[in-house]
Amino acid sequence: MTDVKHPQPGDEDPSSPGSGVPADEAPPDADVAPARKRPARKQVLLRLDPAIHDALARWAADDLRSVNAQIDMLLREALRDAGRLPRDVRPPRRPGRPPSGT
Repeated sequence: MTDVKHPQPGDEDPSSPGSGVPADEAPPDADVAPARKRPARKQVLLRLDPAIHDALARWAADDLRSVNAQIDMLLREALRDAGRLPRDVRPPRRPGRPPSGT
């Protein structure tokens, strides 16, 4: 059995932001016409009252979302309603599993 090292917050190599591949291990043609990649998503530890989490989980299940996706959607709506949603924010991820390689 091989040990698999899962990335932890802060493990990213600053020389290759968001790629997950250190710059010295990137393929030689990686700098040629790079595809516009979505920057790495920020990880946040959020402490919630258990009743709030349960309510969010039920709401997320009703909408066929994960709790994380539900919180993201609610924060986006709150920022938009307050006029504070940045113009350059990317649209939310599509439902379902992310494409392989992401």
